[in-house]
Amino acid sequence: MRKTVVIGFLGTVLDKGGYGEARWQKWRPTVGICRQPQLPVDRLHLLHDNHSLNLAKLTAADIASVSPQTEVVLSPCNLRDPWDFEEVYSTLHDYAAAYPFDSENEDYLLHITTGTHVAQICWFLLAESRHIPARLLQSAIGHRDSHYAGTVKVIDLDLSRYDQIAQRFARQRDDTLALLKSGIATRNPAFNRMIGEIERVATRSTAPMLLCGPTGAGKSFLARRLYELKKARHQLAGRFVEVNCATLRGDSAMSALFGHVKGAFTGALNARDGLLKSADGGLLFLDEIGELGADEQAMLLKAIEEKRFFPFGGDREVTSSFQLVCGTVRDLRQWVAEGRFREDLYARINLWSFDLPGLVERPEDIAPNLEFELLRHARESGERVRFAREAREDYLAFACSPDAQWRGNFRELSASVTRMATLAEGGNIGQHEVAEEIGRLRRNWALAAGERPSLLAGLLPQAAELDLFERVQLEAVVTVCRESASLSEAGRKLFAVSRQARSQANDADRLRKYLARFGLDWSAVKGS
Repeated sequence: MRKTVVIGFLGTVLDKGGYGEARWQKWRPTVGICRQPQLPVDRLHLLHDNHSLNLAKLTAADIASVSPQTEVVLSPCNLRDPWDFEEVYSTLHDYAAAYPFDSENEDYLLHITTGTHVAQICWFLLAESRHIPARLLQSAIGHRDSHYAGTVKVIDLDLSRYDQIAQRFARQRDDTLALLKSGIATRNPAFNRMIGEIERVATRSTAPMLLCGPTGAGKSFLARRLYELKKARHQLAGRFVEVNCATLRGDSAMSALFGHVKGAFTGALNARDGLLKSADGGLLFLDEIGELGADEQAMLLKAIEEKRFFPFGGDREVTSSFQLVCGTVRDLRQWVAEGRFREDLYARINLWSFDLPGLVERPEDIAPNLEFELLRHARESGERVRFAREAREDYLAFACSPDAQWRGNFRELSASVTRMATLAEGGNIGQHEVAEEIGRLRRNWALAAGERPSLLAGLLPQAAELDLFERVQLEAVVTVCRESASLSEAGRKLFAVSRQARSQANDADRLRKYLARFGLDWSAVKGS
């Protein structure tokens, strides 16, 4: 059995009951907690100042008379101002640091009924932060208590022990994670773990964050969600300010970021605050931070570390305190090695670094993102659009296949869904719209890679499933068809040799049957 040890202040008002027998007709919290049969106290550490020494000795003697097994340790604790938070917390923190806690053999309780409100708050903070491995002990006068022992209640700050509170906090955290993911039920385990870590960092730290990842991976989107989260938690009061550093060059970069004074350069007719000042009290998102020039990098480092900087052309510093989030597609470590990015700035913004995966790395998240994009289109256009079942299956089969390159990541997926939703007839995306979109994506990726787009792109979505022999032959046939005025003319060109050995050529019929093998007809080939 572990011993029960109570630590608490002597109540200079509540514990004072006089020196006569009448004191036993009054509830005194410190004496009362030692008269609880269900909670026997083995040792009581009673903190008091020198002015209350006699009251402390009397209280110890009364405890000895009602609870002989309780050892009372009088601990002098002299405070100049018991209402000064800094002094009280520092004193109790030092007391806790010097106390020989033995949690294996002793169970500790902090009596929070006595002492000033400041002392009670400090006890709570020290217990909650585990500087003191204790639970809280609250005492009160009991109803119809003829012995004036009062009642006690033990409060455990381990919230996991309280089901309803734990469930409420779990729901709140789930809501927070959903906010950061924009309500998309992502299925990628690595991404979900990363979002959970970002949530913890965002709510507990004000240090800069670095979001790395390819274009369209959602860095800007996530930065805005971080701002909304911190503002909802009352951790930010200012604006969300976003700037793409790739658009900043020369004097305009200095002016845009740090502001300028009147006359700083030709055309500076009026002073300007700049984006860093505009973000005071809020969140500043510097996308493509690797594109900043050397001078801007040096000034930004000073602004981050000292929260003050000189406007361009000015000799008087201005101040601005903001949460900084940076984004980059570059390998900044390599750029530091090449001397293209300041090592000290990189170290300052790289305390919390997160690599956002591209869409190709998260194929399981394409399906939930489809629904998200359709809902967004509905909000923006006022029209609800849905996939036909077969069309959705066709699109997902392609989107999750190795052929889908998704160079623009989620931004490109969003554009793809928007195109299909816009072209859909009657609010229904069918297989025709999906086939056209797949062809469009194939052509775009081929052009981006400097390749000759396949003639079958947009005409035959399943062309990649054909053998190379059949694809090459079919492309040749399609080329001839597009260069011919009619089905018969195309047939004569394609069967120019073999038709001579036939009594009836039937070139058009032969070509029609060949195209039908692939689900094609003349109008589709000519019109695509």
